[in-house]
Amino acid sequence: NNAIIVNGKQTINITAKGGYNPKTTAAKADVPTVIKMNTQGTFDCSSVLTIPSLNYKTNLQPSGVTEIEVPPQKAGTTLKGICAMGMYNFQIKFE
Repeated sequence: NNAIIVNGKQTINITAKGGYNPKTTAAKADVPTVIKMNTQGTFDCSSVLTIPSLNYKTNLQPSGVTEIEVPPQKAGTTLKGICAMGMYNFQIKFE
């Protein structure tokens, strides 16, 4: 699983290049979470990330890690991330 909890904080690793991997993540609800968007030579539309429910939009750096702080989410919540063109997406399901 790409979601790990250390010292009460959840970290979710997602790779952005030619889409997002993994496309679906199961995460624990009601804990502070950081999404780590990992890029390596990413220049396609997946480098422009929007998470509508968080009012979040950014241009990811071509190579490196971008950390996105997410407040604790209720069980049953699904966060969706989409690229600039709407071609690529991922979802994080909080349980």
